[in-house]
Amino acid sequence: MPSYKSVYAWSFFVVVCGSHGPLQRKGKGYILEPLILHGVSLELEFLQLLLTMACKLAHSSFLFMGPQQRPIMNNRVATLSSPGTYFLKWESLPQERIQLQKCSKSLRNPMIVQAVAIPVAPSPPSSAEHRKQLTESYGFRQIGEPLPNNVTLKDIVDTLPKKVFEIDDMKAWKSVLISVTSYALGLFMISKAPWYLLPLAWAWTGTASTGFFVIGHDCAHKSFARNKFVEDIVGTLAFLPLIYPYEPWRFKHDRHHARTNMLNEDTAWHPVWKEEFESSPVLRKAIIYGYGPFRPWMSIAHWLMWHFDLKKFRPNEVKRVKISLACVFAFMAIGWPLIVFKTGIMGWIKFWLMPWLGYHFWMSTFTMVHHTAPHIPFKHSDDWNAAQAQLNGTVHCDYPSWIEILCHDINVHIPHHISPRIPSYNLRAAHKSLQENWGKYLNEAAWNWRLMKTILTICHVYDKEENYIAFDKLAPGDSQPINFLKKVMPDYA
Repeated sequence: MPSYKSVYAWSFFVVVCGSHGPLQRKGKGYILEPLILHGVSLELEFLQLLLTMACKLAHSSFLFMGPQQRPIMNNRVATLSSPGTYFLKWESLPQERIQLQKCSKSLRNPMIVQAVAIPVAPSPPSSAEHRKQLTESYGFRQIGEPLPNNVTLKDIVDTLPKKVFEIDDMKAWKSVLISVTSYALGLFMISKAPWYLLPLAWAWTGTASTGFFVIGHDCAHKSFARNKFVEDIVGTLAFLPLIYPYEPWRFKHDRHHARTNMLNEDTAWHPVWKEEFESSPVLRKAIIYGYGPFRPWMSIAHWLMWHFDLKKFRPNEVKRVKISLACVFAFMAIGWPLIVFKTGIMGWIKFWLMPWLGYHFWMSTFTMVHHTAPHIPFKHSDDWNAAQAQLNGTVHCDYPSWIEILCHDINVHIPHHISPRIPSYNLRAAHKSLQENWGKYLNEAAWNWRLMKTILTICHVYDKEENYIAFDKLAPGDSQPINFLKKVMPDYA
């Protein structure tokens, strides 16, 4: 077999009526099996000659052809070509030994042979054409190119302007003023609104209370004030109306940043394990509802599971965790009875519970959109790359302006994962810098129904090859909630 420096990326196989193609899938590659032509097994020399001729034919006749689009969530090769040129070294082709069968007939017998060219599909999302297809299909504005393996997180941080790391006390306390006044306005709206306008008042108040979370979030990352003790006090107070213990959340959240999209280690959203999904019919149905129609409120389950169990924390963290838990329980013991005493049980539901559910809608939605998409992989620690996880594995998503203002730009999330030390009021300047220097690698979207539908109906069970397998593929009989979402959710971006 001649050694080619490069040939165009085409795999050729022989198709004859009544015979099977010799290019067979095995693992991640392909092997060349003996080709039976009307009962005749082709010898090794003939197959080698055929492949040599095919490569030359590709070089001379298909120069204008390019890489193929790979079907979404499928490993099979495509059949339609797209513009461009794609090179493949001969050495990269699978080199498994061909097992020959004894043939009973001579190759001198006349036979009709037809050569059919099948392009090799590029691995997603390396092809620009493929990324364009996924962008439209998933509801994104842009799906970024894969970041090269040799790029480090420090390389990216070094391109950011130094001013984006500067703490501005005036801007920090301005964000507190915005959250306090908008939350107070929401409570006033609830007290005055007729029953049919209460959902609007709850939506506003729940969004405003999300601003408290973002303030505490900045305090936990030490990007709110120059005085660390002040940050701990402000962070604890900001989390109290949300019944969030500040220190447990901070410890848990630090691990999320250190191991973003790492299997078994990331403490935020995580794919469902197939073994867990198949372990029990009852658990399977609960998971389907939780990752389906109830997913925008699943942060409540996350809140309960991660923040109140002392066993989940290191010994040197337990003391601070206990202090935060004591603050939260004290707020509940004093605040809730006071609300009930003044307004009754219905008042507690109106003034606290419903806005709290609104907050958890945004808590779930923001964190879900930030790192969840069919093309964004979760990886084991030995395959994980910090720069790729933070830049390629994080999504920037635009929302209506009033939401971004009340939530202090938490949606501008890529620079926050490049460096958590960037204050929320500098995130937009940092993102602009990333667009200028690393723009082709960014995942960007504007909130839309197709984006949410994609996440809620596809991003379910972990799969190494496809990233996610939808519930309705594994358990169609139990996936009525997913089918319901597919029918009722709009599909426009």
